[in-house]
This record gives sequence, structure tokens and C-alpha cells, in this order.
Amino acid sequence: MREGEPFNSYSSYLKRTYGTKAYRVSVDGGFSCPNRGDNRGDPGCIYCDEYGARAVYLEGYPETMLEDQVHRGMAFLKKRYGAELFLLYLQAFSSTNAPPKKLKSIYDTCLRAGSFKELIVSTRPDCISPAVVDLLSSYNTNSFDVWVELGLQSARDETLKRIQRGHSRKDFEIAFQQLKQAGLKTAVHVIFGLPGEGMDDILATVDYLAALKPEGIKIHNLHIPFGTPIYEEYLQGELTVPCDIHHLEYTIAALERLPEEIVIMRLTCDTPKKRRAAPRIFWKKTQFYGTIKSEMHDRRTWQGRLLVHKTTEEI
Repeated sequence: MREGEPFNSYSSYLKRTYGTKAYRVSVDGGFSCPNRGDNRGDPGCIYCDEYGARAVYLEGYPETMLEDQVHRGMAFLKKRYGAELFLLYLQAFSSTNAPPKKLKSIYDTCLRAGSFKELIVSTRPDCISPAVVDLLSSYNTNSFDVWVELGLQSARDETLKRIQRGHSRKDFEIAFQQLKQAGLKTAVHVIFGLPGEGMDDILATVDYLAALKPEGIKIHNLHIPFGTPIYEEYLQGELTVPCDIHHLEYTIAALERLPEEIVIMRLTCDTPKKRRAAPRIFWKKTQFYGTIKSEMHDRRTWQGRLLVHKTTEEI
């Protein structure tokens, strides 16, 4: 694999693209999501808490102060990592969940507040429309990339209903194809260890994505935050959460079946421990990364080694 790595890591991709390390500046644009309506505190997907993937360094910071969020994020990354090259990341909740005119105002405000090489928006299939795709495409140039992170979580409609996603696999496909046809880079979010899913179900989702060939994939292990609907099920003993060893096996099996050109943008979830009911004990991100890299080297395996060539209709 590239640079001696057994998989196509995001850090390596960024270094190849820009010649140096690049860092995401996470901004909360004040969006909600279709599952929650206008009130971000209402329940959404069963595993999502009231923070909606908001960056840890923004906790307690008003989402209305967009420029201040950008400046705060850049200052944090410069101080902690010596960062010099930045990517704007609209991360919290569903960052295309608004009329295009409002989206443009939010995106433009954030982009003016700093110097960025990319615009990245995290969203859901039911928040993608032709008008939104046209807006995102207007930012996309030869020297400025636009990435859309699209939540799928599982390719099984049964699971999507179980976790109250509010969309189907077909909805995802329609949104995905709109983005691809517009030339926008797409990264897909998946969760391993969802209720009712084992290795076969996980690999079916992986094979489905291998056939679609998004530019990137983010892998999360199931986390149970306090106060979520899934937390109530957990307290009642209705489900378990995969341990670090199980997630390691799921992830290696997944990487072996993904095309090597797909960028692996994440391997684990990182809900802060103070908000996480389970798993209470799990490797840190850097420890998991090092372990999986070492384990794949020892097994003499790599991303794409067991790629299964199927169409989406066959899966």
C-alpha cells in the first residue's frame, strides 16, 4: 500500500494532495436534522445525542457566532498541532438542512473568516436536492475541492428502520448519484455493530459501498451516549456493544474488501468518555490505528486484497 501503509489513510491522502498536513476546522452552522425538526434537543437517530457530532472544542460555544467558531478552531489547531493548512468542515447535525439561500450565507460567512483549501459538509440523504447540489457545485473548482459526507450507516433497510434513520437505502442511492454526477467528492459514514447486525451484515454494507466507489469512507464503532434512545435499550439489557477486539476484526475484514483507491477517513468513533455510556473501555484513536496497522502487516493483508466485484443490484 501507499507509503508502507496497509490501507489508504486520510492523513496520507492529504499529504499527497497538498504536500503537507492539513487540518479540519469544525464549525457548527446551527443546523438541525429532519429527524429532530427545529428543536435539536429532540430525539433523532437512536444513537445520536444532543451534540450531533459537534466538535469537542466547540462545546458550550454558541453556534450563531460563525466567524468566532472559525477563529477559535484555527487557533486551537495552530497551538496544538502547528497547523498551517486548513479545511472548512461543517460537521454538526445535517449541514445541508436549510434552503439554499441560507446555506450559501452560512458557507460564505465561514469561508471568508479563514483561508481554506476545501469545503466539507456532513449531511444525510434526505437533505440533498438538485438545488443543494447546484450550490455545492458552485464552490467546486480545479483548486478548491468540495466533499460531501453522506450518512448511510447500514445498507440494510431493516437496520435503517431499527435505528430510526428516517431514510432508505434507495434514498441514499439517489442522493449519492446526484453528488457523483455533479463531480463532488463523497465520503460515506457507516457504523459497525448496530443492533441486529453481525459480520455478514457489515460485509454486505461494505460490498455495497465497494460497488459504488465513493472517494472516502468513515468507519465508526457503535457508541451509546447517555440520554439517547439506544441508552434506554442498553440499560434494559436489550443489546450489547462490540468491544475493541471485535471492532478490530470487523474493520480489517472491511478494509480487505474495499477498493484501494477509497480513502479511509476514520476507523473509530470518538464520543468523549463523559458523554459515553458504552463502551466504557476502548482503545484511543491513535492506539487503534497503530494496532490495526500492525495487525494487518502481521497478517500480510491490505486494503482491497479480498475485493468482491459485485454490482449494487447483486448485494
